Amino acid sequence: MSRESDPELMVALALRLKGFGELGDVSSVHDLDVSLVETVLTKMLNDGKCLVRDVDGVQKYILTPTGRELGEELLRLEIDDSGTRSSIQMSYEKFLLLNPAMLQLCTDWQVIVDADGEQRLNDHKDASYDEMILERLVKLESDLFLVLRDLETALMRYGGYAARFSYAREKLMLGELDWLTKPIMPSYHTVWFELHEDLLASLGIDRASESA
Repeated sequence: MSRESDPELMVALALRLKGFGELGDVSSVHDLDVSLVETVLTKMLNDGKCLVRDVDGVQKYILTPTGRELGEELLRLEIDDSGTRSSIQMSYEKFLLLNPAMLQLCTDWQVIVDADGEQRLNDHKDASYDEMILERLVKLESDLFLVLRDLETALMRYGGYAARFSYAREKLMLGELDWLTKPIMPSYHTVWFELHEDLLASLGIDRASESA
């Protein structure tokens, strides 16, 4: 049976994925109740695990070094105690095989290479070109969701990613083109980046060693 994660683990992980965020941003990562997240954040503030920063009049939360370190320990204990390390490792390796296709897809969405090799920004006036990219996304998503299914079987906290990806794709299909690559919003690429970071954090892998 899939294991349910500790609320503090999920809040600390959400802060790590977001870098910093408002209460609603933190809650949305694992679809947690806002009141629960607020309670956990208050405790983390009192314990010195996170801080509040005022950004343009908006309160945003950020992990302290202590909070990041203790969050990593919670992640390590979770997958070791649940015996899910090997299955998450396999899912991570499958995800890595999909990652180049996603990166190329995002590049092609932003830049068009003409027949003579010249590059230009995609102004999205060529509907057939954009449709081709979105068809590739749908195909890639079918493979991605197989990975997510295995992850959710291991840990329940992975269950929210499919809905987040689906929501971004639906927005794209409705013509809201920012929902593929635009940063600082829950675009498809943002959620992809967060899933990648989630897997790295859960397995205790840093990006530098991954590249190596």
